[in-house]
Amino acid sequence: MRWLIHPASAQGVAMRGDWEIFIAAAIAVGIIVYGCIFWCLFRYRRRKDAPRETFRNNPPLEVLYVVLPLCIVIGLFLVSDAVEMPIDTAQAHPNDRVYVTAFRWSWKFQYAGSRVVALGTPAQPATLYLPIGRMTEIDLTSLDVTHSFWVPAFLFKRDAIPGMTNVFDVTPTRIGTYLGRCAQFCGIDHTFMTFTLRVVPDATFDRYLATNGRVTP
Repeated sequence: MRWLIHPASAQGVAMRGDWEIFIAAAIAVGIIVYGCIFWCLFRYRRRKDAPRETFRNNPPLEVLYVVLPLCIVIGLFLVSDAVEMPIDTAQAHPNDRVYVTAFRWSWKFQYAGSRVVALGTPAQPATLYLPIGRMTEIDLTSLDVTHSFWVPAFLFKRDAIPGMTNVFDVTPTRIGTYLGRCAQFCGIDHTFMTFTLRVVPDATFDRYLATNGRVTP
């Protein structure tokens, strides 16, 4: 829940704003619906010896409860499109690039422009290093079945699909160590398919690559 309030990536902050709008819309709709329900319970409750009130149609009300939900859905769609399209569109010139390969049941991280490769196992998960404040392109694929690259702290999840490369950008905004995991059930050791994501200062990340991974942050 804390990552919903304080996400650790620029993309997560944008998604948080989208979610806040959806939550506000849901609360507003709930208040209106429950308000109408309780109003009807008191306004139209049957009184002793009182004639039963009935009505057959109410065109203005019928138009309202068709048009209003339609406007809400269209508005939420437009907001989501405006927020998510820039996130889904990978930039042409990222600062860094990492090739991420999912396989049963771990991950491989290969850094473009260097010989650094981190290969994990279920018993010893791999660590992915990212520089703070720099946009990193992730090229994601799978060797076997569909997996899912999920970092809860970043409010971001993307499927790793065999024979296909999903490309997306991520920009960490806070130094720290975060849990990553597969969010798509993929077999008997799915629960152990995790990795560690460490966000480090620029100089530390550059030194890690320059030494071919011999000097770890």
